[in-house]
This record gives sequence, structure tokens and C-alpha cells, in this order.
Amino acid sequence: MRSISKIDLAGAVLVVGILALAPVLVASNYLTGVLTVCVIYGIWASSWDFMSGLTGRENFGHSLFIGAGAYTAGFLATIWSASPWLSLPLAIGIAVVFSVLVGFPTLRLRGPYFALAMLSASAILQRLCLIFWEYTGGEEGLYGLDPLIKSPLHYYWFVLGVLVVTVIILTLLAQSHWGLLLRAIRGDEATCQAAGINVTFYKIASLMISAGFAGLGGALYAHYQLQVSPPLFSVVVSITVIIMVYVGGIGSIYGAAIAAILLTLLTEMLRGFGEYRLWIYTLTLMLILFFLPNGLIAPLWRRMTERLR
Repeated sequence: MRSISKIDLAGAVLVVGILALAPVLVASNYLTGVLTVCVIYGIWASSWDFMSGLTGRENFGHSLFIGAGAYTAGFLATIWSASPWLSLPLAIGIAVVFSVLVGFPTLRLRGPYFALAMLSASAILQRLCLIFWEYTGGEEGLYGLDPLIKSPLHYYWFVLGVLVVTVIILTLLAQSHWGLLLRAIRGDEATCQAAGINVTFYKIASLMISAGFAGLGGALYAHYQLQVSPPLFSVVVSITVIIMVYVGGIGSIYGAAIAAILLTLLTEMLRGFGEYRLWIYTLTLMLILFFLPNGLIAPLWRRMTERLR
């Protein structure tokens, strides 16, 4: 297990401090809202990176768990009128249940079939939300969710705290014996099986952990938007999260979270360019992925820490 150095710890404190003070120094509700969405994307990206980044089994249906957590919050608020705080643990539980139901048969598949199976599962859930519109609200979704915390600034700090805890837990797991086994599975799954390692168990367990945090992020997003809709299950959400992870540095956890924040901020900064925004954003991603195939955030930080040491 690689110990966390003082330089890594100082960098983490600096980044969290900047994120925590930014809405106070600027004093803008718009910035607070944008940063809240940025941090939620950070939770989604780091949760995807834990399973897929370490095992190499790309999950193209991460939106399945995000949407499951969001709709859990929506159903609790609109149908059962339950406390919004109850939605957080239940969203985690429902997302974990979905990961077992979908992951147990699909993680045994070889090649790209797991990714395609997860993609199909998220598409099916999105379609079911439209078919059973009497319960899900159809295309309009579910409205009237209660906020967890009424103050936008305080809610942002709460979500930021959730992201910090998420990154810490997933990083510790990735640096432990568990993470070593997941990386070994990525390197040579057949050899791991020959060595007596229960590969299926570790893959399903890592998918459950990944899904739990994704569902938590989905519930937080639902209580921020105060509504949920079928696009949360869309492939666009999954692909956006995957791009963020690759820009941050796959398998790094913290890199995925920081890249998610920066890329979400970039999309907001480019709004002034109108119809050219998508072109600029796409070109930026292409340049990063072409010239930096290992990612931007994590490799850059490693180079900086090596020089500082």
C-alpha cells in the first residue's frame, strides 16, 4: 500500500480549500449552483473509475445507477412523502441491488459484451420510465422534491464533503490489497483465476461499491434539481463521465474527480460562444486525449510531486 505523502495531502487540502472558499469569495448563486453540479459529477466520475478504471471492464451504463438513485429520491418524495434524508441511504441500496441484478450475469462475459450489456440495461430503464409514465411522470419526470438543505451554499458544502469522503474511501480501497487484486484482474484475469482468486466476486463487489456511490450522487443531484427525468439514464451521461475519467487519468480516483469539476466548469465558461461551444469543447477533449493518452490531471500531478521531492 502506497502511503499518502505530505505533498499529496497538502495538494488535496489546497484543492478542497479553493473549492470551499470560491462561492464565498465570489458571492454568486450562479457560481454556487455550477460548482454543486461540478462536485456531483466528481462523485460520478470517481465512482466509475474505481470499478472500471482498476479492473479494465468499461461500464457504458453507469447512468443506470445514477438514474436509479435519482428516481429513488423522486419516488420517496412524490409518492411516499418521506424525509429527503432517507433517500440517501435508500438510493445507495437500490443502486447496489441493480448492480447485483445486472452485474452478476454480465460480468462473466468476455470482451466488450459487459460494456454493451450495461449500455442496454440503462437504455431499457430509460424506456421503462417512458412506458410507465403514470408512475414516473414520463418525459417530464417527477417534480416537487424537497431540498436536503435550503441554503444553496450550505448544500454545496455538504455535497463537497460527500465528494471528499467518496474520494478518500475509494482511494484507500484502491491502494489496499483489494485494489491490488483489481489491478491484477485487469492485467491478466486468467492467471488470477488459475491462482485461486475468486475473480467474479471481486468484480461484482467492486461494481457494487461503484454503483453505491453513483446512486448517492444521483440522489444528491435529484435534491439539487428538485426533479428527476429519464435523460439521467441516457448514454450521454455515461459517456460524459467516462470522458472525464480518461482526462483525469484512469485508475487515479482523484484525477477523475478533479477532471469532472474542470470539464463541467469549461462547459459553463463556453456558453458565451453560442453554437461554437460544442465545437470548442470537442476539440479541447480531442487534443487532450490525443496528446495525453494517459490523462491530464493525475500524470501532471505525479510529475509535479516528483520534482518537489
